[in-house]
Amino acid sequence: MKLDEKSAPHQPHDDCCSAETHTHAKHNGHAHGHEHDHSHDHDHDHGDHSHGSGDDAGIFKSRWMLWLSLAILAVFLVLAYILKVEVARPVEIGMMLVAYVLAGNKTVALAFRKASRGDFFNEFTLMTIATFGAFYIGEFSEGVAVMIFYEIGELFQDIAVSRSKRSIKALLDIRPDTVTVLRNEKPLQITPDEVLIGEKILVRAGEKVALDGEMRSASGTFNTAALTGEPKPQIIENGQKVLAGMISIEKSVEIEVKALFKDSKLSRILEMVQEASARKAPTQLLISRLARIYTPAVFLLALLIIAIPALFVADYQFDQWLYRGMVFLVIACPCALTISIPLGYFGGIGLASRNGILVKGANFLDVITKIDTLVSDKTGTLTKGVFKVQQVETAIEKTDFIRIAASLESYSTHPVAKAVVESAGIIELAKPTDVEEIAGHGLKGNVEGKAVLAGNTKLLDRYSISYPAELGSVVETIVVVAVDNDYAGYFLIADQVKEDAAAAVAELKTLGISTVMLSGDKEAVVAKVAGELGIAKSYGGLLPEDKVRIVQELKNKGNYIAFAGDGVNDAPVIALADVGIAMGALGSDATIETADIVIQNDQPSRIASAVRIGKITKSVVYQNISLAMGVKIAVMALGAGGVATLWEAVFADVGVALLAILNAYRIQGKKI
Repeated sequence: MKLDEKSAPHQPHDDCCSAETHTHAKHNGHAHGHEHDHSHDHDHDHGDHSHGSGDDAGIFKSRWMLWLSLAILAVFLVLAYILKVEVARPVEIGMMLVAYVLAGNKTVALAFRKASRGDFFNEFTLMTIATFGAFYIGEFSEGVAVMIFYEIGELFQDIAVSRSKRSIKALLDIRPDTVTVLRNEKPLQITPDEVLIGEKILVRAGEKVALDGEMRSASGTFNTAALTGEPKPQIIENGQKVLAGMISIEKSVEIEVKALFKDSKLSRILEMVQEASARKAPTQLLISRLARIYTPAVFLLALLIIAIPALFVADYQFDQWLYRGMVFLVIACPCALTISIPLGYFGGIGLASRNGILVKGANFLDVITKIDTLVSDKTGTLTKGVFKVQQVETAIEKTDFIRIAASLESYSTHPVAKAVVESAGIIELAKPTDVEEIAGHGLKGNVEGKAVLAGNTKLLDRYSISYPAELGSVVETIVVVAVDNDYAGYFLIADQVKEDAAAAVAELKTLGISTVMLSGDKEAVVAKVAGELGIAKSYGGLLPEDKVRIVQELKNKGNYIAFAGDGVNDAPVIALADVGIAMGALGSDATIETADIVIQNDQPSRIASAVRIGKITKSVVYQNISLAMGVKIAVMALGAGGVATLWEAVFADVGVALLAILNAYRIQGKKI
């Protein structure tokens, strides 16, 4: 059973027994397909099967005809089988026909509509034929029961799909309806899509940020869990990025808008999540293809069960074998498969989102379970991508040394110079004079009347200033400083390894996944970081095309590759990998758009979490396939042999579907 055109009039839908598949390739490198199964029956009915508000209560209320039908059947069964009241045949037929029309009018109408278009092999036709057959042989209550319980199964599946979609959307659809914009220094309440780039918005304590921008207040504390899955509040300083979806915790802050409402990172993430539910996993596509063969085969087998015995059974009775054929048809309906499998993947996508992992399609949940090698960029992926002074060595007074060097470096915008300036902290800096930037070497200038040089060792060589020989073998970046032509000391600067990077590499290893690190940084630095993290293979000094070449070589050896990166230069290699993973908080827009999976809080340990979620999802989906097929084959055999009744067939069909749904729901409660 499935979310069908009766119960989701405004949604693209799958015909559980009939579908067409369209593939739109995203990358040539691998299966980044948008595989959509679209039923092409667009004559949607909006009557009793519309969901109203879309919540569970609305869905239940919309099925009032079904409940009335069930009440009529229940009254008849109580009278006939419990109170032993002999109900006249015309009364029984009248009650059952009314109940049947109330419960099955939509299904029967759809069956005839599809048949008029040449589509005979679908669940609606299957149920209509089975119930008409029961009426023909006089089993009116059983025919009505088949239709009622089929519709009840559909109801529970509609609720399951609705909940799954709501749970996914609720994770990210947290954009506020109004925003306070400051115009002429006066607060004005407007809708977010009316705010222009460059305007300032006011976000009060407890309010959600509506648009991406930069902090203009001194600082603010924000809850970023909706975007990153990280419960720890984040402090954002003046000039730093603030993203839509964050919640100001302590105070009102002013933010300058840097992107329109439709272009915010949150809007793009929400759009990606909505698209993700349309991308089918290979297992889903296989079931859809099998359904197109399976359903006609079921009809043929049912006809053979009815007709073949006439050739060799001596006391052949048509009604008896027709009944067996009807039982076979009811239990053969593949609906439990076609709904429980998408629900499993919905659950996996939702679980990933709650853990700060955006999976752009069910197919990538499948693919990530197959990877055996993670190829990772270094800077911004395994390291923080932020240069920090790790060590200061000087022969003069340390505070004076830092002040002099930081004063000169304040002239430069280079990341290394910024790291030196940041190391000064609250130390008051002097204004440098006569500053000259020497390309590839460093800076020369005067600070407080002293001639100062700050740069690499080549700068001191250029001015014939001696320094300790061991500085030439230092792996990390160093800024060597000379004051009045004498060596004064150095700053040791390095990118910081992310706190969970080593644990991420170790965790992937336990999952059977080896890690290879690539970087444009110098070979010695890359090798040192790889050693810290326990990575056996690393490559440094690479250009973007070198990364592509290495990943292609690994693929040619038969490895299944996931690539994780964050920079715009990582987009080509992300597209080439079997699974592309982007670090979403700091990553470039191009990389995030190209990737199949986005780690929204930049934690590399979430890569292992994504693999585990993929494995959990795949396991539940396979369990549902085994359960549904096992029970169906057993009851089909019993029905063909005359052992199972229509009652047992419909209970088995609905029961299997509900068990599969409950099993799929287990995914959403998993702890990762």
